[in-house]
This record gives sequence, C-alpha cells and structure tokens, in this order.
Amino acid sequence: MQSVLIVDDEKNTRDGLVAVLSDDYDVLAASNADEAVRLLDAEEFDAVVTDFRMAGKSGLSVIDKAISLPSKPACIMLTAYGNVETAVEAMKRGAADFLSKPVDVDRLEKVLAEALKKREERRLEEKRALAERVESARKAKKHAAAAAVAGGHFELGDIIANSPKMREVVDRATQVAHSKATVTLTGETGTGKELIANLIHASSPRADKPFVPVHCAAIPSNLLESELFGYEKGAFTGAVNRRIGRFEAADGGTIFLDEIGEIDAATQVKLLRFLETKTLERIGGNESIRVDVRIVCATNRDLKGLAESGEFRADLYYRLNVVEIKIPPLREHPQDIPSLLEAYSDYFAKENSAAPVKFSAAALDALKKYPWPGNIRELRNFCENAVVMSPSREIGIAELDDRFKNPAPFPAAPKPPSGVPELPMPTRRESEDALIKRALEAAGGNKSKAAEILGISRRTLYRKLSPRSGDI
Repeated sequence: MQSVLIVDDEKNTRDGLVAVLSDDYDVLAASNADEAVRLLDAEEFDAVVTDFRMAGKSGLSVIDKAISLPSKPACIMLTAYGNVETAVEAMKRGAADFLSKPVDVDRLEKVLAEALKKREERRLEEKRALAERVESARKAKKHAAAAAVAGGHFELGDIIANSPKMREVVDRATQVAHSKATVTLTGETGTGKELIANLIHASSPRADKPFVPVHCAAIPSNLLESELFGYEKGAFTGAVNRRIGRFEAADGGTIFLDEIGEIDAATQVKLLRFLETKTLERIGGNESIRVDVRIVCATNRDLKGLAESGEFRADLYYRLNVVEIKIPPLREHPQDIPSLLEAYSDYFAKENSAAPVKFSAAALDALKKYPWPGNIRELRNFCENAVVMSPSREIGIAELDDRFKNPAPFPAAPKPPSGVPELPMPTRRESEDALIKRALEAAGGNKSKAAEILGISRRTLYRKLSPRSGDI
C-alpha cells in the first residue's frame, strides 16, 4: 500500500483527509511544517499533500524538503488563498498539482492517483536505465563509474572505482546481486556502503521493485520494531490506523538495514524469525504475512566480536553474514582520490552555478597522502566547501588547510621489534575514540559536522561522547 503524508494545521481538515484517503493509502498526518519535516526524515512517503498557509513555516518548506529526498514523493499543494502566483511557485518548487480549499475530495483522489502513477513511471524508467548501465559496465568490465543512479553524467549516487580494491568490491557486488543470498557490507563510516547496496539491488532481478533503506540508528529503539514490521490499528496508544512496516514496503525488492549492529535485542529476535520463516507478524496482529524480500545490511562495527561477547545474537550474525563484502577505507585506495575530487568538484559546480575547482599536482599529492578519517563522505564535503568558498578556481598546496599539509598519522597497531612481545591490538573503543577525535578536529569542534563526517546521527555521536567526554 502506498503511503501519504497529510500536512494541515486545521484539525478538522486534517482528520477529514486522513479518513477519506485511509481506505486506499497508508496515511500519516502532521499539524505543521516542522512536524512534517521530522516525519519525512524518519520514513519514506510516496506522496505529500500539504496546506500552503499554516502557523509557522509554509507548505512550500515541506515541498522543498520532500523534493530534496532521494525518494522524491509526489507533492500536492492545498490552499484557501489560491492565486496564480502561489500555484506557479508551488509548481516551480516541484509540486505535481495545486488544489483550492475547501477540497473537492473526488478531485483530490483523482489528482493524487495521477501524480503517484507518473512518479512510479518515472522511477521505473530510471531503474531500467540504471540496470542497463550496470549490466553494460559489468559485461565490458568497465568499473570506472559503476552507476548507482540513472543518467549519463556523475551524480551523488555514482561509484568511482578505478583502483583494484574498489573494482574487486564492484565485482563481488555484481556477482552476488543475481543470487538471493543475504549480504553484509562492512567498512568504516563514509565508505559508501549504501551505494554498494544500491548497486546490488540495481544489478539484481529485483531492480524494478522497491529498494527500501532503513537507517537503524536514526530510529529510536522503542519505534524500530514497529517501523520494520508494522502494526495493527489499536496495537498501542496512537495506532489509529493499520500501518505496514518497511519489510512489507520492500516486498519483491530489497531492504537495506544500515547500522544493523545498533538494533535492540527484541528486534533481533523478530529479524531472526523472519530470516528463518520469511514471514512476519505486525505488532498487535496474529496473521503470519509472507514477504519476499532480499536483505542487505551494513555495519561499521565488529559484528563477529559483538556476537562473541553476547552483545549481538550469534545465530542472527551467522544468518546475516552469508556473503560479506568489505569496503576499504579511502586511505587504502588513494588511486581513486583524483577522480573523486574531479567528479565531486564538477557536480557541486553545476549545483551552485559555479566553475569547478582544479587542484595542482602538489595539492593532489597532499590530498592523496591525507588519511581521510571520514572517507568519501569527508572528501565530498571538502569538495563542496572548496567549490563554494574558495576565491580561486585553482587550489594549490598553499590554499589547503594545515590538516592536509601536515596530516597526523592514522592510528595503527605498532609493529614490535624482533624478540619483543607483541603489544595488544587497540580495543574497539580506543579505535572508535581515535576516529571521533580526528572527526572533531576536522570539523573544528562542531559536533554536528563531525557526526556527518563519521556518517552517524548526532544522537549516536552524543551517546558515544557522553561516557568518555573527559578523554576526547
């Protein structure tokens, strides 16, 4: 069932629209723009129906947020203050249509169905083009830009894979894509695990079915089970309608469970049962629902170590780890750095209507030697900053920050001299502390920016910092 978000600060209108659309759609409602943005961040919707004039921010801010998301839900604007200028502005922002209030329900249902149909046609066409590019690249053994998005030019979803290590990752991803095996992607934060998950889906026979990403650490643990498996009406306070979970939404396709090591024990049990039976039960229900979905999960943690210590179910670990693909950190494939710099520089230049920046040979050499603790995510942010903030379109060694010119060595286990007992490897916490410290230094102490570099939520970073703030 397709999902719709209703946004209106008038309770009667909001409740009426929910009642009308709930028979055909999975409907959630928000009473203002800020609440809508939070819901859009938390889960994926197929369509958004928003009022234009509300207390606080207008419906245009909701449309801006929705259109910026990878899923790009169809957007419909409602208003009691209809005029040509408002309609034109809404369409320019990405709205599929514009309706005046009071709402003609029959007209709304027709417009909504048409907008969803066009959105689905566009997504299928993009996936077909995407699958063709991936298959062509696989057959020709050209991995310089194994596509994870449609289009003939570099986008934020493209994979640059010139180095032997990244070509091996792409090879393994496209090889396993044609099977039904569960895949676990491991690697540091910012290495591109979601891009590889997208590549696996796009290269598989499921390419024309949904790809549903779930960022487990971003969803509170008390909500994760209901997000994944859904719930029945009346299952708990606030469950005013039945809601399908992410697994049902991904039926026939692929579900990507990012940061799988963060899920709580109760959800681990239900996930294990699903892997064993391929069925699930919504919270508050007793019906076993069979779902055909391929699971790809990702983690930057040592799942095997967590399983051995009892922090993660060992039986679930072995069920998930059928095929493991290790994605190397950027410092281990510096051959890709020049291509990544050029691609991201060109991309952000087009995004900002600016000329791309170029890097001198000395600057490139320094950037290749820098350890990039935030990996490709940090490099991408560096390129965007360079395009927007650099007064010159050519960046030499003098224009680089000191962290690039005099990089601190990346934490590594020391090699003991012959005859000297080997020192113990750093613990996971020590390695994690070192990464957090480097990210905070790179972000100038800005915790939000550091969390972005590390690829974790601010909540996760604050949780990791709280018991150890005196040590970092």
